[in-house]
Formats: sequence, structure tokens, C-alpha cells
Amino acid sequence: MRKTTFILPAIVVVIVVFLSSIFIVDEREKALVLQFGRVVKVKEDPGLAFKIPLIQEVARYDGRILSLDVDPLEITPLDDRRLVVDAFARYRIADLNQFREATGASGDVAVRMASARLDSILRAQTRQVLGSVSSDDILSSDRAALMVRIRDRAYDQAQALGLEVIDVRLKRTDLPSQNLEATFERMRAEREREATDERARGNEAAQRVRAQADRTVVELTSEASREAEIIRGEADAQRNAVFAEAFGQDEEFFEFYRSLTAYTRALQGKNSTMVLSPDSEFFNYMRSPTGGATPNPSAPRPEADVKAEEDAELKAAQDALQQTEQATESQEEDDTGTDNEKVDEIDDAQEGVSD
Repeated sequence: MRKTTFILPAIVVVIVVFLSSIFIVDEREKALVLQFGRVVKVKEDPGLAFKIPLIQEVARYDGRILSLDVDPLEITPLDDRRLVVDAFARYRIADLNQFREATGASGDVAVRMASARLDSILRAQTRQVLGSVSSDDILSSDRAALMVRIRDRAYDQAQALGLEVIDVRLKRTDLPSQNLEATFERMRAEREREATDERARGNEAAQRVRAQADRTVVELTSEASREAEIIRGEADAQRNAVFAEAFGQDEEFFEFYRSLTAYTRALQGKNSTMVLSPDSEFFNYMRSPTGGATPNPSAPRPEADVKAEEDAELKAAQDALQQTEQATESQEEDDTGTDNEKVDEIDDAQEGVSD
């Protein structure tokens, strides 16, 4: 009975001591075994590990890749255009001993302390790198190279903390809020100036096209008018030649025809009033069918001769009239065709200019 009473507590103590000497390292963690505050063992691989109970303790640290958002900071590039930059970094604990010495703590407290110091490093390096280039470089494709430079510089300084900076990225690059409106106004003024220049150049080109078109129209119109006048002159000459030929064939009929034409033109309209002397030659053919002089009654001609002469004169007059009308119609058709061709050329030129 006494042995049982002694053995059972001993077994319990052994079990407690054994369990206290065992600890498990998760795959997301790294651990340090400390003895009186001094690092005696580093456990980075996941699995089961041992320590001396009551003398040694375990400090656990996050072994994953951590993220740090840097607060927006204002920088001034070489061209003095102020920018607000927002960045973030990816890092992990690379050296547990160095990290422990730099922070003097473990767990989340150590991570917060290291993040604060890394934030200061990133802000300083971001200002130095971005302050050495122009704003155009920051906003262009050179931005990737600038982020690599920031990462390399931060990597060198973060090693003193036992940290490894894996990547640095610029999330946002904007103008300060107080400068946005002024920048927008300047951009708007520049665009309006460019638009005004483009409109001025367009108006100048349009004026040149209109001037060229007007000159082309004037040239075509003048050429058409000149050719039309030439054709009219030739037509008038042909008409006069026909009239002269008709006059040469039968002078008396020609005078008769011209008198009828004059009567037709003078007596057009509903009310035609003429004040002329009764002896005027204008009414010769109204007074006598033979024209100019009144026939002499003292020398009457035979009726058969008069009839034959009248028939011959009428036949000759009809032939001459038919020839005259045909020549006039032919010439008018030629004039009309030529004028229509010129008008078509002018219309085509104007349509081309409008296009």
C-alpha cells in the first residue's frame, strides 16, 4: 500500500515532466529555445522537439511571408511636382537570432516592433529613390525598375533586423489633393489651346480650299462664257450669211419677210399703240402687197403674168424661209448643247469642291 502511494505520484510527475519537455513546431512557425533568456536552440523545421522543463522556454515566431502597408507619403521628384505615394512590402523573418536581438520580444509583439522599424526604412528609401528621378519616370514604364531599387536598398537595411524584404510595390501615385484642381485647370487650358490651334489650322485649310474652288469656278465660267460668245458669233455670222443668201435670191420677198417679222414684234401684246407718220416705210406692205412703191395703174400687167409671178415669188419665199428656219434651229441646238456642256462642267467642279 505504501509502495502504491509512492509510485503513483512519481508516475504523474514523470508524465508531467515528459509532457513539459515536448513541444510541437507548426509548419507556419519558427521557434527559439531559450534558457534564462539566452538562445540555445533554433527550430525552423516543423515537427516534434524537446526542451528541458522549467529551465528552458520556447519563443514562437511567424514563419510565413508577412505584408506591410506603408502609410501614404508625400515626395518631391526632380521636377518639383509633388506626389503622394502609397506602397506596400512583402517580407519574412529570415534570421531568428538576429530578429530576437533586434526586437527583444517574441510573438506578435516582436512582429509589430519589426514592422514599425521596417516601415521607417521603406519610407526613407522610397523618398530617396523617387526623389532622384522625375515624375515622368515615376509614372512611366520605368516604375518597375524604381521599385526594384527601393526593394534592394530596404533589403540591405532590413538584414540588421533579421528580416528579408521579398518585394516592394507602389500601389498608388497621385497628386496632393490641394494640387489636383490646379493641375486639372492647367490640363484643361492646354487641351483648349490645342483645340483652338487645330480649329485655326482647319479653318485655314478650308479657306485655301474655298479660294481654290472659287478660282476654278471663275476660270470655268469665264472659259464657258468665252466659248459661248465665240459660238454665238459664229452662229450670228452663219445666220447673217443665210439672210444675205436669201436676200440675194429674192430681195423683195426678203423685205416682205422682214416686214412681217417687224409687224409681229411690234404688235405683240393685247394693247399695242404706235404713233407713226402715214407715209412711213413701216406700212409699205400694208398699203400695197407689192411692197415699197404703189403700183402704177396706167400700165396694167396681164393677169396671167401677175399670177405666175406671184406663184414663183411665193415658192421662192417658202424655200428661203424654210432654209432660214432650218439654219436657225440647227444653230440654236448647237448653242444649247454647248452651253449645257459648260454648265455641266461648272456643276461638276462645284460638286467636287463641296466634297
